[in-house]
Amino acid sequence: MGGYGGPWWWRERGSRRGRKPKPRFISFLPREVTFIPYVGGVEVDKEPVILNPDELEALRLVYYLGLTQDEAAQKMEISRGTLWRLLSSGRRKIISALIEGKPISVTPHNLKLGP
Repeated sequence: MGGYGGPWWWRERGSRRGRKPKPRFISFLPREVTFIPYVGGVEVDKEPVILNPDELEALRLVYYLGLTQDEAAQKMEISRGTLWRLLSSGRRKIISALIEGKPISVTPHNLKLGP
């Protein structure tokens, strides 16, 4: 799994109240991938858990590359608090999918090149 090139900026779209979300710097473009659990040799047909590109990037930097939260936050050009929330959200989604037997979908939506 992996992407090349970059960099990319990712920002969640939507009509939320308050301040617009700050774009997050992502140096790794994930491919569109879905991990589907099998139970008794049969594919599970449940609503997938969607892992956002910024959550995957935070998980990759901290748990795969072994960076500290400060280093990862600097690479993504976000605050350490925001990085912590991304890690927490990503972990919660993955654990939920494992416990409930749901597919995990990684979709690189809303990515744009450059700053």
